[in-house]
Amino acid sequence: MTAVRTRPAATALEPVRSAVLRRARADADGVRAAAEADAARVRAAAEAKAAETLARARAEGAADAVELLETQRARTRRSMRARELAAQRVAHDDLRRLAVDAVRERLRDGPGRELREALVVVARRLLGPHAVLTDAPGGGIEAEAGGRRVDLTLDALTARAVDRLGADLDGLWSA
Repeated sequence: MTAVRTRPAATALEPVRSAVLRRARADADGVRAAAEADAARVRAAAEAKAAETLARARAEGAADAVELLETQRARTRRSMRARELAAQRVAHDDLRRLAVDAVRERLRDGPGRELREALVVVARRLLGPHAVLTDAPGGGIEAEAGGRRVDLTLDALTARAVDRLGADLDGLWSA
């Protein structure tokens, strides 16, 4: 008997059970829909944040690349200028050496004595009549008096003459 009674009670409660199940399914569907909507919002926010971070990183990378490129270009320009100046220095030194050699060669042929006398006059005019004069091994003289010194060697005179060319020598580098 008990078994028979349970069955009519279960049958009688079937509409309540169905309503409770429908209600639970509806609540579960609502919770699932809310969770999916929340997940979609979180995913969209994360994607937007990632896109923003990526865009910022790309912009910073591009700016860093531009800065690095400008630094490299400046370094290259300085290096090229240093090489150019070194080549000019070598050419200038060669010109001095060639000029000194040419003057020595020219003086070997005779006017050396007259040049020495002219240099003595210059030294005495600059330092006075008591200047101590010394013949330089490469030609010309050095003079000293009262702690002052005058270099009238062929090397020094020729170097000063080449140096006085100044801007005229610049034309050699810009052709």
